[in-house]
Amino acid sequence: MAEANVLGNIRDMGRHGMLGAPLLMMAMLAMLVVPLPPIMLDVFFTFNIALSLVVILVCVYTQRPLAFATFPTVLLLATLLRLALNIASTRVVLLEGHSGADAAGKVIESFGEFVVGGNYAVGLIVFAILVIINFVVVTKGAGRISEVSARFTLDSMPGKQMAIDADLNAGIIGQEEAKRRRADVVAEADFYGSMDGASKFVRGDAVAGILILFINIIGGFAIGMLQHDMAFANAVHNYTLLTIGDGLVAQIPGLVLSTAAAIMVTRVSSEQDMGKQMLGQLFDSPRALAVTAGVMGLLGIVPGMPNVAFLTLAGIAGAGSYMINQRKTQPARAQEQAAQAREMATAEQKPSESRELSWEDVVPVDTVGLEVGYRLIPLVDKNQGGQLMSRIKGVRKKLTQEIGFLIPSVHIRDNLELAPSAYRITLMGVTLGEAEVFPDRELAINPGRVFGKLPGIETKDPAFGMDAVWIEQNQRDQAQAMGYTVVDTSTVIATHLNHILQTHAHELLGREEVQLLLDSLAKVSPKLVDGLVPDSLPLGTVQKVLRNLLEEKVPIRDMRTIVENLASASASSQDPGVLTGSVRVALGRLITQNISGLGSELPVITLDQTLEQLLHETLRTQGAGGMALEPGLADRLHQSLLEAAQRQEMAGQPVVLLVSPALRMVMARFTRHTIAAMSVLSYDEIPDNRQIKIVANIGRPDR
Repeated sequence: MAEANVLGNIRDMGRHGMLGAPLLMMAMLAMLVVPLPPIMLDVFFTFNIALSLVVILVCVYTQRPLAFATFPTVLLLATLLRLALNIASTRVVLLEGHSGADAAGKVIESFGEFVVGGNYAVGLIVFAILVIINFVVVTKGAGRISEVSARFTLDSMPGKQMAIDADLNAGIIGQEEAKRRRADVVAEADFYGSMDGASKFVRGDAVAGILILFINIIGGFAIGMLQHDMAFANAVHNYTLLTIGDGLVAQIPGLVLSTAAAIMVTRVSSEQDMGKQMLGQLFDSPRALAVTAGVMGLLGIVPGMPNVAFLTLAGIAGAGSYMINQRKTQPARAQEQAAQAREMATAEQKPSESRELSWEDVVPVDTVGLEVGYRLIPLVDKNQGGQLMSRIKGVRKKLTQEIGFLIPSVHIRDNLELAPSAYRITLMGVTLGEAEVFPDRELAINPGRVFGKLPGIETKDPAFGMDAVWIEQNQRDQAQAMGYTVVDTSTVIATHLNHILQTHAHELLGREEVQLLLDSLAKVSPKLVDGLVPDSLPLGTVQKVLRNLLEEKVPIRDMRTIVENLASASASSQDPGVLTGSVRVALGRLITQNISGLGSELPVITLDQTLEQLLHETLRTQGAGGMALEPGLADRLHQSLLEAAQRQEMAGQPVVLLVSPALRMVMARFTRHTIAAMSVLSYDEIPDNRQIKIVANIGRPDR
């Protein structure tokens, strides 16, 4: 019984759909004869606008013209509907126009009052522009394309039929496929022939709009002044605004439908809609975007031009070119890495000399190690009052909170091969720092401004290389009074360890730590983490992005923002460098706050526009692998950056180099090891609430 009701409802819907076109035609005929009240005009005009929007959106999303084969008929019906509405509204305007601007309904009044501000002179100009665009540009071009398409389609029909017959005779396609292709050829010819005729209706509709405008204005003046004794000014105001509103409310949907017709006849059959086709073909060549970025950049440095707009667009185009190039070169790099992996696997499979081994022969390497000479053992022995263990624990806790992941434990052991008062810090078994200290003395560090010289053993601060002196413990007060910073031996070692761990934090972040970070975030935001690994990104890529951030001194505490950005950015790129840049933009406020605190002004060093453009060109020509500058240019650039950084440090201000997004990564690599105090930011990473103060501009490369 239920199935019978469902089938009955479907049949009723089919019958109602079959009645839709006749009912629409009857309604249009009725509008030609029967006067319509203003409320009905509002309904029909609104329906006309909605219909035009639906039609143009269907044209945009249609993958091939034949998928919307009824478009010529829809175009004809929409044109007739608009003409019928013009006649109905003209009747109301001429009969009731003397009563006010709302005589023909709220839609016409709104277009007359709101769109043109109640100024009929402006309305006439706007209406004239719309008619010119519709009549001279859109409909004329679409009509010409329709004529040419119809002619070429008809001329190519015999050849297409012969090609189908040839494929059928060769056995490439079957009888059913041949029938379908023949039907497509006939339907295509019918479609473009119909579009050729329908375009004439659209062009005639534009002409009718002009004539109706003059008829309404002249007829309105005559009726208002002669039949209703209206003053000339009132008649001009009422009838002109009503006529303009009527014309605009009809011409805007007409322009939309004309544009839809132009889109349809210029479409090429494809498996993608128009938006995907345009994006795929327009932005498929990184070279085109790179050249565009260069031209826009050159225009941006011309005096008197809107520099910000041109340079911003140049940066965006350059970044887009870089990202597209990265996306295209990524499969080639993946293939190369796979080939190298296969070669390594083959080499490992070669037979080696057989000998007896056991797992005891494998000595695990310490992630973080601290080796001390025998005179420093009391520093790590709590029973002897040693404070080094608690200092190291404090260093680990502080770094864990600042950086965002758990710093591994430090394995401390004595090493008789070291000097009695020496220590060595290792990372993954590799020595990263060593120095000699004096447990019975304290280190007085010269922060830059001291008043006098202290007697003692002159040395360098192990962590930062600052001038220092090992002094007796009873000289502490004297040294502090002279401006020295005095620390004990445990603090010296702990500070050195803190500096090394902070500098090499990215090397401590392994896949296990990354997984633990994701698992911890999943407890709070399970939906956020679900599907990121491995559906959107491999765990190794996430690890590489986090490592890149840590290497550039960006903490990863805000894992929520990082994961959200990775989840959205992974759809457009899988390259760790591109993803790192995207995450840095999302963490812009955190990055700038870590650099300059809460101040509203951020002092920055910038590159001259010519120099930056040269670097862009060098990066473009050399590809994503890096940027190798001419030695003389590289030396001058480095020297200029170093001098600017030293001036900033002497002034007690942060050292920030501000460049375009495309250059940020390569400039960060360029300055990372030689100008450690310099932070390299891109324009996108500066928050809106920060004001930029340019304190230095690195000049032209030829100077």
